Amino acid sequence: MTATIFTGISELRTVSEAGTVKDAALVAEDGVVAFAGPAAEAEHLGPADERVDLGGRAVVPGWVDSHTHLVFAGDRGEEFEARMAGEDYAAGGIAVTMGATREAGEEELSRLVAERVALANSGGTTTLETKTGYGLNTEAEELSARIAAQHADDVTFLGAHLVPPGADPGEYLDEVTGPMLQAVAPHCGWIDVFCERGAFNEEQSRRVLEAGKEAGLGLRVHGNQLGEGPGVRLAVELGAASVDHVNYLTDDDVEALASSQTVATVLPACDLSTRQPLAPARRLLDAGATVAIASNLNPGTSYTPSIAFCITTAVLQQHLTLDEAIEAATAGGARALNRHDVGGGKDPQGRPARGTLVPGASADIHVLDTDQAIDLAYRPGVPLAWRTYKAARRVA
Repeated sequence: MTATIFTGISELRTVSEAGTVKDAALVAEDGVVAFAGPAAEAEHLGPADERVDLGGRAVVPGWVDSHTHLVFAGDRGEEFEARMAGEDYAAGGIAVTMGATREAGEEELSRLVAERVALANSGGTTTLETKTGYGLNTEAEELSARIAAQHADDVTFLGAHLVPPGADPGEYLDEVTGPMLQAVAPHCGWIDVFCERGAFNEEQSRRVLEAGKEAGLGLRVHGNQLGEGPGVRLAVELGAASVDHVNYLTDDDVEALASSQTVATVLPACDLSTRQPLAPARRLLDAGATVAIASNLNPGTSYTPSIAFCITTAVLQQHLTLDEAIEAATAGGARALNRHDVGGGKDPQGRPARGTLVPGASADIHVLDTDQAIDLAYRPGVPLAWRTYKAARRVA
C-alpha cells in the first residue's frame, strides 16, 4: 500500500457533511482518501511514503465535467463570429463539424482528444464524460466511441445529435437505433439525444432512449435549450440520469426535476456563447432539484474546458453561492454520472466515488494557487489552478 499525505492546506472544501476544514491535511492510500481533516489529527496516522506540502493553498475536489464533446476535428470560429454579430444559434452547425471529423483519421482524432483532456486536467478537471455525435454514420460513430473510451471516464453515444444533411430522418433513426447502436455499445455506458427543434422531436427522442435502455445503456438528454419542450418531461419519465441545458423551464418542469433523481445540468459557457438566457440554476436549487455544472466543451457553442469559468458565471450571474457552485461542479456532476457517494465514499457500483473528499472516495484533488476558494469568483479570469491530482497521482 502506498500512502501520501498532503499538508499545507489552508482550507479544504470536502463537499460533504464535514464542510470546509481550515489548516487541513489529506491522506491518500493507493489513490483513495483515507483521511481528510485537521492537520493536527493527520500527524497521528503514522508514516507516509510521500509527503506533499501544498504551501498554504486551498483544495477542492477535482471538477467532475459531466457534459463534453471531445471527439471532433475542425473549427467553427466563423460561425461564432457571425453569431456574435447577431445571427441566431441553430443546431445545424453540427453538420459542419461532421465533415471535418469524418475526414480526420483515427490517429489525428486521438491526438486531439488527448490534448483536450490534458487541457481540462490543467484546469482542475479530474473526471470527464464525453459524447460521440460528430460522425453521424455507423463507421465514424464507432471510431469516435472507441477513441473516447481510451481517454474519458464515461462515454455517451450521441448518434441522435442531428440528422445528417441529405439523409432521410426515418432511415437515419433506423441506423441509430440499429447497427450504429450495436457498433458503439461496447465502448459506451450512456445514450443521449438532442431533443430540440431542428434536431429530434419527442417521439423520435423516446425511440432513441428506449433503444439505448434496451441495450443496457444509461440515459441522458439534451433538452429545453432553445425553448420550452418535452426534453425534461421525457428525461424524468424514463429515469434519465440527467437532462442538460434546461434554459427554458415551465413550473411543471421544475417540479418534475425537484421530485425526481434526474439531475439538471446547466452549461453556463454555452449559454453565454449562444446568447440564450442563463439556465435558472437558482430556481432549480430553491425548488430542491439537484444541479450539476459542466463545460459542454464543443467546437460550436462552448469551446472551453474551463469549469472555473463556469463557476465564476454561476456565482456572479446565476446567483449561486460559491459552495453551491463548487458542489454542482463536483458532487453534482458525479451524481449525473452515477459516480456520487452513496456511503463510505463508494459510488452505486462500489467504486471510489468522485466529486467529494471523504474517506473511501477517489483522491481527486484540485489545488488552487490561492489560500481561499472564494477567489474563483472574487478574482474572475485569474488562472488559479496550481496542481491537479487524480487518485493521488499528479496529472497537471
